[in-house]
Amino acid sequence: MNSFNIKQIFIIGLLSILLPFYSMADEKTPQRGGTLVVHYSGEQRVLNPALRASTGVYEVSGKVVESLVDLDADSQVVPVLATSWTSSADGKTITFKLREGVKWHDGKPFTSQDVKYNALEFWKKRLNFSTALQLNLTSVDTPDDYTVVFNYSRPMPLDLLLRALVDLGYVVPKHLYEGTDVLNNPYNTAPVGTGPFKFVEYQRGQHIIVERNPDYWRKGYPYLDKIIWRIIDDNSSASAALESGQIDLSSYSKLSLADINRFKQNAKFEVLTKGSQANIFNNTLEFNFRNPIIANLNVRKAIVQSLDIPFFTDDFLYGFGKPATGIIPSSNAFYPKDSKIIYPFDREKAEQLLDEAGYQRKADGTRFNLKLVHINNGEDVPLFATFIQQSLAEVGINVVIVNLDTAGALNAVYKAHDFDIATGWHQYRGDPAVSTTVWLRSGSPDGAPWTNQYGWKSETVDQLIDNAATEIDPVKRKALYVQLVDIVNRELPLWFATEREFISVVNTKVHNHHNTARWPSSSWFDVWIEH
Repeated sequence: MNSFNIKQIFIIGLLSILLPFYSMADEKTPQRGGTLVVHYSGEQRVLNPALRASTGVYEVSGKVVESLVDLDADSQVVPVLATSWTSSADGKTITFKLREGVKWHDGKPFTSQDVKYNALEFWKKRLNFSTALQLNLTSVDTPDDYTVVFNYSRPMPLDLLLRALVDLGYVVPKHLYEGTDVLNNPYNTAPVGTGPFKFVEYQRGQHIIVERNPDYWRKGYPYLDKIIWRIIDDNSSASAALESGQIDLSSYSKLSLADINRFKQNAKFEVLTKGSQANIFNNTLEFNFRNPIIANLNVRKAIVQSLDIPFFTDDFLYGFGKPATGIIPSSNAFYPKDSKIIYPFDREKAEQLLDEAGYQRKADGTRFNLKLVHINNGEDVPLFATFIQQSLAEVGINVVIVNLDTAGALNAVYKAHDFDIATGWHQYRGDPAVSTTVWLRSGSPDGAPWTNQYGWKSETVDQLIDNAATEIDPVKRKALYVQLVDIVNRELPLWFATEREFISVVNTKVHNHHNTARWPSSSWFDVWIEH
């Protein structure tokens, strides 16, 4: 019978019957109940995601408060409080249909009035990143309780708005905020939402507790009874708590890189970047153009070409990262396929560029001094600052590192402008217009963190940014970002040195984790633990 005999056909037929049963045997049935204990560091002053866009906020409040949309495992936008959406042909009117039968945790109904209030009072006026996104939002119509119509004075690309609303579309109850001092509203630290878990308690320096919402609109969920975030600022203590079983999970790269590398060898834990692919982040290098030395392009090229980023990622980051090739990460749909490193590591070239710029070595071997401020997002940031200092010393640039707390560093860079170079993190939020181009667009309010406060302005770049943010043809829109990346890579108004994903360490008794593209910030409605 051609190349198969009767025995082979029988075996194939038997396997076709048995394999589904083997697959089912490998799948464990979810268990209801139990408490998930999570590592939490870097306490937030607010837990209202409609007021503060931050992974530190989402990590807790994303279980309590929900957005209009979220991402699936493939980074595609999926419905949450919104069930569908359409855009007018000119891109100036975007309509959302809302989920019916959803209740706030206090029992009041969720309606279009809540979305309208959040859009106009939080997203447009107060929410970081969103104020730029919603700049051209002129009004919001609510023809019925479950329809919301956003009206814009300039076209709003639907794909941009949807991807932005994943992070910038959280909804808090109008009836608990309207008529109050919203910035000091007590519900900012005791959130009320529509999510699978209800807020219980926040003890500063100790813990945050949420419990199961029995009236959650996803019937049968959540599985967990409770989630407790234990506040542990010390990395070593957090690692010890994880190893001893006192906590079950640590995400967003909160543990030391050395400990994360060690957990990879422990069969009781999973160490993974999967589930964080929507939260690519970069180690940054920012330049203060008010210093004429820095304003010289050859100097900026020399600084960049003095830094051996492959060595930094391999030896300092334990291989958790790679050199970036621009302001858009390689995993993103807007990434230019031909993107490459324009100024690769080349110490001899750096020396030549500095000489050509007119900064020859003096008798003591140095050329000039620079003040470096690092914004301490993670343990690798001071490491990168030291790496920059040591690397630039090799080409005659003396770098003085200024050590400040996070608030002081943000003030020094973005308000006082008291720095020459700075380093920290940038987090890419799925679309360049959401949180990336604000690092380049001129005109941001003085003091706004992670915006262009560098004394640099390009009318060409400003126009590209504005045109891309209002271009509704996706092909034309991507082409505009290709141009933008090329200009930024060549002119170096700032530089993204690395491209990285956040790392989580999870006890193997935890199931259904990291099954979406921004899982640490998501609702965890389907997470369960063996107990």
